Amino acid sequence: MDSRGVSMNDFAAAQPIRRSTAAVSAHLEPFLLAVTAAALMAGGVAWAVGADSLANLVWGLGTVFAIVPAVVWVVVALRRGRAGVDLIAVLALGGTLAVREYLAGALIALMLATGRALEAAAGRRASHDMRALVERAPRTARRFTDAGVRTVPLAEVEVGDLLVVAPGEVVPVDGRVESPIAVFDESALTGEAPHVERAKDETVRSGVINAGGAFDLRATATERDSTYAEIVRLARQAGAESAPVVRLADRYAAWFLPLSLAVAGLAWLLSGSAVRAVAVLVVATPCPLLLAAPVAIVSGLSRASRLGMVIRGGGALENLGRARTLLLDKTGTLTGGRPRVLDVAAAPGWKPTQVLRLAAALDQYSPHVLAHAIVDAARERGLELPAVSNVTEDPGRGASGTVDGRRAAIGRIDTAGAAPSWAGGVENRALLDGAAVAWLTVDGHVAGAVLLRDPIRSDAPRTLRHLRTAGIQRIMMLTGDRTEPAHEVAAVLGLDGVRAELSPADKVAAVRAERDRAVSLMVGDGVNDAPALAAADIGVAMGARGSTASSEAADIVLTTDRVDRLADAVAIAERSRRIAVQSALGGMLLSLAAMAAAAFGLLPPAAGALLQEGIDVAVILNALRALRVDQTVRPALAPAAEALIHRFAAEHDDLQDVLDAVRAAADRLSAGDDPQALAAVEETHRLLTERLLPHEYAEEHQLYPALAPALGGPEATATMSRAHAEIERLSRRVATHLRLAHARGGLDAGQLDDLRSCLYGLHTVLRLHFSQEEESYFSLAP
Repeated sequence: MDSRGVSMNDFAAAQPIRRSTAAVSAHLEPFLLAVTAAALMAGGVAWAVGADSLANLVWGLGTVFAIVPAVVWVVVALRRGRAGVDLIAVLALGGTLAVREYLAGALIALMLATGRALEAAAGRRASHDMRALVERAPRTARRFTDAGVRTVPLAEVEVGDLLVVAPGEVVPVDGRVESPIAVFDESALTGEAPHVERAKDETVRSGVINAGGAFDLRATATERDSTYAEIVRLARQAGAESAPVVRLADRYAAWFLPLSLAVAGLAWLLSGSAVRAVAVLVVATPCPLLLAAPVAIVSGLSRASRLGMVIRGGGALENLGRARTLLLDKTGTLTGGRPRVLDVAAAPGWKPTQVLRLAAALDQYSPHVLAHAIVDAARERGLELPAVSNVTEDPGRGASGTVDGRRAAIGRIDTAGAAPSWAGGVENRALLDGAAVAWLTVDGHVAGAVLLRDPIRSDAPRTLRHLRTAGIQRIMMLTGDRTEPAHEVAAVLGLDGVRAELSPADKVAAVRAERDRAVSLMVGDGVNDAPALAAADIGVAMGARGSTASSEAADIVLTTDRVDRLADAVAIAERSRRIAVQSALGGMLLSLAAMAAAAFGLLPPAAGALLQEGIDVAVILNALRALRVDQTVRPALAPAAEALIHRFAAEHDDLQDVLDAVRAAADRLSAGDDPQALAAVEETHRLLTERLLPHEYAEEHQLYPALAPALGGPEATATMSRAHAEIERLSRRVATHLRLAHARGGLDAGQLDDLRSCLYGLHTVLRLHFSQEEESYFSLAP
């Protein structure tokens, strides 16, 4: 097979072999655990009824049963040049049989089996990581032939073949558009939600979805050499490189193992008694090493699962606790992945609410992601949508129809020609804000525009701060989006670096480069992120709305649509790993003290076995502390405080039209001699007085006092209170200008500059204040 490509059939054919191998591994450790546990319990029952000989026999058989696989593991480890704690376990098991300490042997056998089972669960990676990628790929293509269109196996498609792709189908191979226009959902490759329009002769990659009408495609690559097959190949290679982490215990065994053997040998040599050597080995049994780390890690896994995080094994959790570099996709990870209306611009003689109302009326019949955002914005503001007739949609251009007897359209227009002067300002703002523009035309004249942008998640800034506190030292964004919006998001969030317009292969290369510097964590939510997730030391998928492929390729899946769970995961991992290290080291120190006592003959094997079990219990109890809730990441809120957060978050959405009105009034004052400017300011003042200021007052006297106990006192909300005071001051200043205007019969020239500054300043303060509250307070509630 050509090393440059891999077919879907090649990949699928290898799956049964991987599944059978994983099945053998998955059943060995649980079987050993079941047998050793049964032997210990059966022997305990026999001992309780006075059948000591039977109890010793059963315990001895359990010990022997554990020795056999333990010897195999030791041999395999030695052949790989690594001697782990299993060697101590084998010597300890043999020693207990030699001195007839069968109960201790059975306990050690159970501890060994438990440690191996937990290690196996932590180290196994899903054998079906790329199944979703394979299942999503098309198996056939519609090819033009002399006899018409025929469906053929994808492997038969050759370069130069003319294909037809139906609406909703996945583009089968890389090619060139032969139709006048085609519209694609490229989120599977770029992670970006907005649809992309491709004109005739433009290239298109396999794996994207036809979001418009049927179109013709001229194949420029075969299945094996196309983009989507490359994604599968990259993910497969990256997954193979990401081996499970070495057990925490093995790293300590590098010095604990030779020390134990040396003490046992020295005790035998100096005393001449083999019993002392066996006693040393018994108390040197690595049960704390075998159990302390797994118990703490499993406790961390349990704690994480309660918060909506699926962590695939202790190896991933342990590695997460050591991560120092964080790599993030943008769309769906740092941003919501759902475009929202940023602003509505209206032509002279039109109001923003009228523009939004007509735009939503036309777009309510469209499946386009931007159309959904416009309709949602209209509904959030309580606008009633008029009836529309003769609705048509031109894929990639927009929708049109008849509203109230007038022909209207929403979508793209050519603003390079005879566009109104105010449209230039809209385009400038769209460029500066990284927004998309949907233009509204009525009877052929531009009536307004709707600016849309995928907003930053309100919980993203808090999450990144907590990640830095948890030990993340470098945070970078890797995205397929354009450079301008990517750098704007990076600037707002204070990222250490950003790389934009990356292909899936570029992302994998960037992840590998960061892995060479430090343990790296990659977060994404799309099919295009799957190779990068698999290439990272730890891959985290936003699984609530992300693709199945990214979830399958990841080590950790966030099942809730909250990026702040990532900070929780890192905090839990770091705490679990710290407790695991404490437990393992503490257990070893106690074992070392017991070894010294046994070497001097102060601890016979039987007493040493009991003491060792006491050490095990203490170590395990300490490891179980990882189950406890750590409140350092997210403070605990009272139910009443959570209810207030949800209430005021909803009010923020309702008040967006007030913010729009403030800016619109300021714009009217800037437009020159506008007779409606004073009326716009008066309407804005009414909205401020009747809706906004009561909201701010309620926040100050209800929300902030409710949050203060959880945030550490009233000082935590002091800066927000200062913003409330500034909002009220600017509102009073606007009211004063209105009183002066009424007394003089209108606005005079001396008032315009200050009033305009007040309104623009008020709009800026409100936007910043709303963002701060959403980031700092509203993100606290689930």
